[in-house]
Amino acid sequence: MKKIALVLLCSLLFVATISAGNRKKDYIISFYNLENLFDTYHDEGKIDGDYLPDGKNLWTENRYKQKLANMASVIRAIADDNRKFPTVMGLAEIENRHVLEDLVCEKDILSANYQIVHYDSPDKRGIDVALLYRPDQFEVLDTKILPFNFDSPTIDFSAWSQEEKEAFKTRDILEVRGRLNGEMFAFFVGHFPSRLGGKGADLRPRAAEIMYKEALRLMSEYKGIKIILMGDMNDNPDDESMVKYLHGKETIAEQSNIDFFDPFLSMYKAGYGSLEYRGTWNIFDIIMVNKALSSTQKGLLEIVPIVKNKYYGRVFKPSFIVNEQGVPFRTFSRGNYIGGYSDHFPTYIKLKIKS
Repeated sequence: MKKIALVLLCSLLFVATISAGNRKKDYIISFYNLENLFDTYHDEGKIDGDYLPDGKNLWTENRYKQKLANMASVIRAIADDNRKFPTVMGLAEIENRHVLEDLVCEKDILSANYQIVHYDSPDKRGIDVALLYRPDQFEVLDTKILPFNFDSPTIDFSAWSQEEKEAFKTRDILEVRGRLNGEMFAFFVGHFPSRLGGKGADLRPRAAEIMYKEALRLMSEYKGIKIILMGDMNDNPDDESMVKYLHGKETIAEQSNIDFFDPFLSMYKAGYGSLEYRGTWNIFDIIMVNKALSSTQKGLLEIVPIVKNKYYGRVFKPSFIVNEQGVPFRTFSRGNYIGGYSDHFPTYIKLKIKS
Protein backbone atom coordinates (compact mmCIF):
# COMPACT_ATOMS: atom_id res chain seq x y z
CA MET A 1 0.00 0.00 0.00
CA LYS A 2 2.86 2.34 0.90
CA LYS A 3 4.50 1.54 -2.44
CA ILE A 4 1.31 2.41 -4.33
CA ALA A 5 0.97 5.64 -2.38
CA LEU A 6 4.58 6.54 -3.16
CA VAL A 7 4.06 5.87 -6.87
CA LEU A 8 0.93 8.04 -6.85
CA LEU A 9 2.78 10.81 -5.03
CA CYS A 10 5.64 10.68 -7.53
CA SER A 11 3.13 10.78 -10.40
CA LEU A 12 1.41 13.81 -8.91
CA LEU A 13 4.74 15.54 -8.38
CA PHE A 14 5.70 14.76 -11.99
CA VAL A 15 2.44 16.21 -13.31
CA ALA A 16 2.84 19.25 -11.07
CA THR A 17 6.39 19.74 -12.31
CA ILE A 18 5.28 19.52 -15.95
CA SER A 19 2.42 21.94 -15.32
CA ALA A 20 4.75 24.39 -13.59
CA GLY A 21 7.15 24.07 -16.47
CA ASN A 22 4.38 24.91 -18.92
CA ARG A 23 3.40 27.95 -16.91
CA LYS A 24 6.98 29.19 -16.99
CA LYS A 25 7.44 28.53 -20.69
CA ASP A 26 8.81 31.49 -22.60
CA TYR A 27 9.60 32.26 -26.20
CA ILE A 28 12.15 34.41 -27.98
CA ILE A 29 11.02 36.45 -31.00
CA SER A 30 13.90 37.95 -32.95
CA PHE A 31 14.74 40.03 -36.00
CA TYR A 32 18.05 40.18 -37.88
CA ASN A 33 19.17 42.03 -41.00
CA LEU A 34 21.78 39.67 -42.48
CA GLU A 35 23.34 42.33 -44.70
CA ASN A 36 23.36 40.92 -48.22
CA LEU A 37 23.15 37.16 -47.82
CA PHE A 38 23.63 36.31 -51.50
CA ASP A 39 24.51 33.02 -53.12
CA THR A 40 27.03 32.86 -55.98
CA TYR A 41 24.51 32.57 -58.83
CA HIS A 42 22.79 35.23 -60.91
CA ASP A 43 19.05 35.70 -60.40
CA GLU A 44 17.42 36.77 -63.64
CA GLY A 45 16.22 40.37 -63.55
CA LYS A 46 18.08 41.25 -60.34
CA ILE A 47 21.07 43.53 -59.87
CA ASP A 48 23.26 40.98 -58.10
CA GLY A 49 26.42 41.23 -60.21
CA ASP A 50 28.55 42.38 -57.27
CA TYR A 51 27.78 39.09 -55.53
CA LEU A 52 29.11 36.75 -58.18
CA PRO A 53 32.53 35.07 -58.25
CA ASP A 54 33.74 37.47 -60.95
CA GLY A 55 31.88 40.48 -59.56
CA LYS A 56 33.09 43.49 -57.60
CA ASN A 57 33.00 41.61 -54.28
CA LEU A 58 34.61 38.43 -55.68
CA TRP A 59 31.77 36.53 -54.03
CA THR A 60 33.19 33.00 -54.16
CA GLU A 61 31.70 29.82 -52.78
CA ASN A 62 34.11 29.99 -49.84
CA ARG A 63 33.00 33.52 -48.95
CA TYR A 64 29.37 32.51 -49.26
CA LYS A 65 29.88 29.50 -46.97
CA GLN A 66 31.69 31.68 -44.44
CA LYS A 67 28.80 34.15 -44.49
CA LEU A 68 26.32 31.34 -43.83
CA ALA A 69 28.41 30.02 -40.94
CA ASN A 70 28.73 33.52 -39.49
CA MET A 71 24.98 34.17 -39.62
CA ALA A 72 24.24 30.80 -38.03
CA SER A 73 26.76 31.45 -35.27
CA VAL A 74 24.93 34.65 -34.28
CA ILE A 75 21.59 32.83 -34.14
CA ARG A 76 23.29 30.12 -32.09
CA ALA A 77 24.64 32.75 -29.71
CA ILE A 78 21.10 34.07 -29.14
CA ALA A 79 20.07 30.49 -28.34
CA ASP A 80 22.99 29.97 -25.96
CA ASP A 81 22.24 33.23 -24.21
CA ASN A 82 18.60 32.27 -23.67
CA ARG A 83 18.95 28.49 -23.43
CA LYS A 84 16.62 28.21 -26.40
CA PHE A 85 16.50 29.11 -30.07
CA PRO A 86 14.16 31.90 -31.12
CA THR A 87 10.74 30.48 -31.86
CA VAL A 88 10.22 32.95 -34.67
CA MET A 89 12.88 34.99 -36.42
CA GLY A 90 12.30 37.67 -39.04
CA LEU A 91 15.11 38.18 -41.54
CA ALA A 92 16.01 40.91 -44.03
CA GLU A 93 18.48 41.22 -46.92
CA ILE A 94 18.33 37.61 -48.06
CA GLU A 95 18.51 36.94 -51.79
CA ASN A 96 16.17 33.97 -52.23
CA ARG A 97 14.85 30.75 -50.76
CA HIS A 98 18.05 28.93 -51.69
CA VAL A 99 20.17 30.91 -49.23
CA LEU A 100 17.57 30.28 -46.51
CA GLU A 101 17.65 26.55 -47.15
CA ASP A 102 21.42 26.61 -46.87
CA LEU A 103 21.25 28.72 -43.71
CA VAL A 104 18.86 26.48 -41.76
CA CYS A 105 21.08 23.48 -42.56
CA GLU A 106 24.13 25.07 -40.90
CA LYS A 107 25.35 22.84 -38.07
CA ASP A 108 25.08 25.60 -35.44
CA ILE A 109 21.32 25.89 -35.87
CA LEU A 110 20.31 22.58 -37.49
CA SER A 111 18.81 21.27 -34.25
CA ALA A 112 16.26 24.11 -34.24
CA ASN A 113 14.65 22.50 -37.33
CA TYR A 114 13.74 25.91 -38.69
CA GLN A 115 11.09 26.04 -41.39
CA ILE A 116 10.88 28.87 -43.91
CA VAL A 117 8.28 31.36 -45.08
CA HIS A 118 9.53 33.36 -48.05
CA TYR A 119 8.26 35.07 -51.19
CA ASP A 120 10.33 36.66 -53.94
CA SER A 121 9.87 40.43 -53.92
CA PRO A 122 10.23 42.93 -56.78
CA ASP A 123 13.20 44.71 -55.16
CA LYS A 124 15.75 45.42 -57.90
CA ARG A 125 18.70 44.59 -55.66
CA GLY A 126 17.24 41.13 -55.28
CA ILE A 127 16.83 41.22 -51.49
CA ASP A 128 13.77 39.93 -49.67
CA VAL A 129 12.43 39.46 -46.17
CA ALA A 130 11.63 36.06 -44.70
CA LEU A 131 10.50 34.33 -41.54
CA LEU A 132 12.04 31.30 -39.86
CA TYR A 133 9.97 29.39 -37.32
CA ARG A 134 10.18 26.31 -35.13
CA PRO A 135 7.29 24.01 -36.12
CA ASP A 136 7.29 22.33 -32.71
CA GLN A 137 6.24 25.67 -31.20
CA PHE A 138 4.52 27.71 -33.90
CA GLU A 139 1.88 26.36 -36.28
CA VAL A 140 1.54 28.33 -39.51
CA LEU A 141 -2.04 28.75 -40.72
CA ASP A 142 -1.75 31.36 -43.43
CA THR A 143 0.87 33.46 -45.22
CA LYS A 144 0.64 36.38 -47.63
CA ILE A 145 2.52 39.42 -48.89
CA LEU A 146 1.58 43.08 -48.79
CA PRO A 147 3.08 44.83 -51.85
CA PHE A 148 4.04 48.47 -51.66
CA ASN A 149 1.70 50.88 -53.42
CA PHE A 150 1.12 54.63 -53.61
CA ASP A 151 -2.63 54.52 -52.86
CA SER A 152 -2.38 56.42 -49.60
CA PRO A 153 -5.40 58.21 -48.11
CA THR A 154 -3.16 60.55 -46.13
CA ILE A 155 0.22 60.94 -47.91
CA ASP A 156 0.50 63.16 -50.97
CA PHE A 157 2.50 61.54 -53.76
CA SER A 158 1.55 64.10 -56.41
CA ALA A 159 5.25 64.94 -56.90
CA TRP A 160 5.74 61.43 -58.30
CA SER A 161 4.92 60.90 -61.96
CA GLN A 162 3.12 57.73 -63.02
CA GLU A 163 6.31 56.52 -64.66
CA GLU A 164 8.28 57.05 -61.45
CA LYS A 165 5.68 55.15 -59.45
CA GLU A 166 5.71 52.22 -61.84
CA ALA A 167 9.52 52.14 -61.84
CA PHE A 168 9.80 52.13 -58.04
CA LYS A 169 10.36 48.63 -56.67
CA THR A 170 10.89 47.68 -53.05
CA ARG A 171 10.48 44.78 -50.66
CA ASP A 172 7.03 43.34 -49.97
CA ILE A 173 5.84 43.10 -46.37
CA LEU A 174 5.49 39.48 -45.22
CA GLU A 175 2.51 38.42 -43.10
CA VAL A 176 2.36 35.06 -41.30
CA ARG A 177 -0.60 34.02 -39.18
CA GLY A 178 -0.62 30.97 -36.93
CA ARG A 179 -0.85 29.56 -33.41
CA LEU A 180 1.70 29.89 -30.63
CA ASN A 181 0.94 28.35 -27.24
CA GLY A 182 -2.56 27.70 -28.61
CA GLU A 183 -3.11 31.43 -29.16
CA MET A 184 -3.70 33.18 -32.46
CA PHE A 185 -0.69 35.22 -33.58
CA ALA A 186 0.27 37.23 -36.63
CA PHE A 187 3.82 38.25 -37.51
CA PHE A 188 4.67 41.00 -39.97
CA VAL A 189 8.20 41.30 -41.37
CA GLY A 190 9.22 44.41 -43.26
CA HIS A 191 12.25 46.07 -44.75
CA PHE A 192 11.04 49.58 -45.40
CA PRO A 193 12.36 51.72 -48.27
CA SER A 194 15.83 53.12 -47.84
CA ARG A 195 16.63 56.70 -46.83
CA LEU A 196 16.82 58.06 -50.35
CA GLY A 197 16.26 61.69 -49.39
CA GLY A 198 13.83 64.05 -51.08
CA LYS A 199 10.92 62.01 -52.37
CA GLY A 200 12.06 59.03 -50.31
CA ALA A 201 10.95 60.69 -47.10
CA ASP A 202 7.32 59.63 -47.58
CA LEU A 203 8.04 56.05 -48.62
CA ARG A 204 8.60 54.68 -45.14
CA PRO A 205 5.45 56.28 -43.70
CA ARG A 206 3.53 54.72 -46.59
CA ALA A 207 5.02 51.28 -45.89
CA ALA A 208 4.08 51.72 -42.22
CA GLU A 209 0.57 52.74 -43.25
CA ILE A 210 0.19 49.55 -45.31
CA MET A 211 1.41 47.37 -42.46
CA TYR A 212 -0.77 49.10 -39.87
CA LYS A 213 -3.95 48.90 -41.95
CA GLU A 214 -3.54 45.13 -42.35
CA ALA A 215 -2.83 44.73 -38.63
CA LEU A 216 -6.08 46.56 -37.83
CA ARG A 217 -7.94 44.29 -40.24
CA LEU A 218 -6.65 41.19 -38.49
CA MET A 219 -7.55 42.58 -35.05
CA SER A 220 -11.07 43.17 -36.32
CA GLU A 221 -11.40 39.72 -37.90
CA TYR A 222 -9.75 37.67 -35.12
CA LYS A 223 -10.77 38.87 -31.68
CA GLY A 224 -7.82 38.84 -29.26
CA ILE A 225 -5.21 38.06 -31.93
CA LYS A 226 -1.67 38.88 -30.83
CA ILE A 227 0.32 40.81 -33.39
CA ILE A 228 4.04 41.41 -33.69
CA LEU A 229 5.43 43.92 -36.19
CA MET A 230 9.14 43.64 -36.92
CA GLY A 231 11.70 44.68 -39.44
CA ASP A 232 14.46 46.93 -40.60
CA MET A 233 12.28 50.02 -40.71
CA ASN A 234 15.09 52.31 -41.97
CA ASP A 235 13.74 54.74 -39.39
CA ASN A 236 14.28 55.18 -35.67
CA PRO A 237 11.55 54.50 -33.11
CA ASP A 238 10.83 58.22 -32.70
CA ASP A 239 10.46 58.92 -36.43
CA GLU A 240 7.09 59.78 -37.96
CA SER A 241 6.67 56.43 -39.69
CA MET A 242 6.92 54.60 -36.38
CA VAL A 243 5.07 57.01 -34.09
CA LYS A 244 2.35 58.38 -36.34
CA TYR A 245 1.79 55.68 -38.94
CA LEU A 246 2.50 52.53 -36.89
CA HIS A 247 1.08 54.13 -33.73
CA GLY A 248 4.17 53.17 -31.73
CA LYS A 249 4.00 54.01 -28.02
CA GLU A 250 6.90 54.21 -25.59
CA THR A 251 5.06 52.64 -22.66
CA ILE A 252 2.33 50.06 -22.21
CA ALA A 253 0.39 52.55 -20.10
CA GLU A 254 0.09 54.90 -23.11
CA GLN A 255 -1.12 52.16 -25.43
CA SER A 256 -4.73 51.93 -26.59
CA ASN A 257 -6.32 48.95 -28.32
CA ILE A 258 -5.24 50.28 -31.72
CA ASP A 259 -1.70 51.25 -30.73
CA PHE A 260 1.52 49.22 -30.70
CA PHE A 261 3.97 49.12 -27.83
CA ASP A 262 7.49 49.80 -29.12
CA PRO A 263 10.04 48.50 -26.58
CA PHE A 264 12.88 50.08 -28.54
CA LEU A 265 11.65 53.66 -28.25
CA SER A 266 12.77 54.03 -24.63
CA MET A 267 15.96 52.11 -25.40
CA TYR A 268 16.77 54.44 -28.30
CA LYS A 269 16.27 57.45 -26.04
CA ALA A 270 18.59 55.83 -23.52
CA GLY A 271 21.38 55.55 -26.10
CA TYR A 272 21.05 51.97 -27.33
CA GLY A 273 21.68 51.25 -31.01
CA SER A 274 21.44 48.36 -33.47
CA LEU A 275 23.50 49.99 -36.24
CA GLU A 276 25.91 52.88 -36.57
CA TYR A 277 26.22 55.34 -39.43
CA ARG A 278 28.83 58.09 -39.56
CA GLY A 279 29.27 58.11 -35.82
CA THR A 280 25.55 58.08 -34.98
CA TRP A 281 23.77 55.12 -33.44
CA ASN A 282 20.31 54.16 -34.67
CA ILE A 283 17.74 51.49 -33.92
CA PHE A 284 16.15 50.56 -37.23
CA ASP A 285 15.64 46.92 -36.17
CA ILE A 286 12.35 47.33 -34.38
CA ILE A 287 9.84 44.91 -32.90
CA MET A 288 6.41 46.11 -31.73
CA VAL A 289 3.46 44.33 -30.12
CA ASN A 290 -0.25 45.07 -29.91
CA LYS A 291 -2.28 45.56 -26.73
CA ALA A 292 -3.36 41.91 -26.63
CA LEU A 293 0.29 40.97 -26.15
CA SER A 294 1.33 43.74 -23.77
CA SER A 295 -1.67 43.50 -21.43
CA THR A 296 -3.12 40.02 -21.21
CA GLN A 297 -4.87 37.56 -18.92
CA LYS A 298 -3.35 34.99 -16.58
CA GLY A 299 -2.25 31.87 -18.41
CA LEU A 300 -1.69 33.65 -21.73
CA LEU A 301 1.46 34.96 -23.35
CA GLU A 302 2.65 38.51 -22.79
CA ILE A 303 5.80 40.51 -23.48
CA VAL A 304 8.12 40.77 -20.47
CA PRO A 305 11.16 42.89 -19.53
CA ILE A 306 14.52 41.32 -20.36
CA VAL A 307 17.17 44.04 -19.91
CA LYS A 308 17.84 45.35 -16.39
CA ASN A 309 14.28 44.24 -15.59
CA LYS A 310 13.27 47.50 -17.23
CA TYR A 311 13.55 47.33 -21.01
CA TYR A 312 11.29 45.00 -22.97
CA GLY A 313 13.63 44.66 -25.93
CA ARG A 314 17.24 43.68 -26.39
CA VAL A 315 19.90 44.69 -28.88
CA PHE A 316 22.08 41.58 -29.01
CA LYS A 317 25.77 42.26 -29.51
CA PRO A 318 28.14 39.56 -28.29
CA SER A 319 31.77 40.59 -28.54
CA PHE A 320 32.54 38.50 -31.63
CA ILE A 321 30.20 40.57 -33.83
CA VAL A 322 31.63 43.90 -32.62
CA ASN A 323 34.80 45.32 -34.19
CA GLU A 324 37.61 47.25 -32.53
CA GLN A 325 35.75 50.54 -33.00
CA GLY A 326 32.76 49.18 -31.10
CA VAL A 327 30.46 49.01 -34.14
CA PRO A 328 29.06 45.98 -36.01
CA PHE A 329 31.75 43.77 -37.56
CA ARG A 330 30.68 43.70 -41.23
CA THR A 331 31.37 41.40 -44.15
CA PHE A 332 32.97 44.25 -46.09
CA SER A 333 34.59 47.47 -44.94
CA ARG A 334 35.34 50.29 -47.40
CA GLY A 335 35.05 47.82 -50.25
CA ASN A 336 37.41 45.29 -48.71
CA TYR A 337 36.36 41.81 -47.62
CA ILE A 338 36.98 41.37 -43.88
CA GLY A 339 34.84 38.28 -43.26
CA GLY A 340 32.56 39.71 -40.61
CA TYR A 341 28.86 39.37 -39.94
CA SER A 342 26.41 42.21 -40.59
CA ASP A 343 26.16 45.98 -40.30
CA HIS A 344 23.19 45.42 -37.96
CA PHE A 345 22.93 43.80 -34.55
CA PRO A 346 19.95 41.47 -34.11
CA THR A 347 17.17 42.45 -31.73
CA TYR A 348 14.66 40.37 -29.82
CA ILE A 349 11.83 40.34 -27.31
CA LYS A 350 10.69 37.66 -24.89
CA LEU A 351 7.17 36.33 -24.38
CA LYS A 352 6.16 34.51 -21.22
CA ILE A 353 2.98 32.95 -19.90
CA LYS A 354 1.45 35.33 -17.40
CA SER A 355 1.17 33.83 -13.92
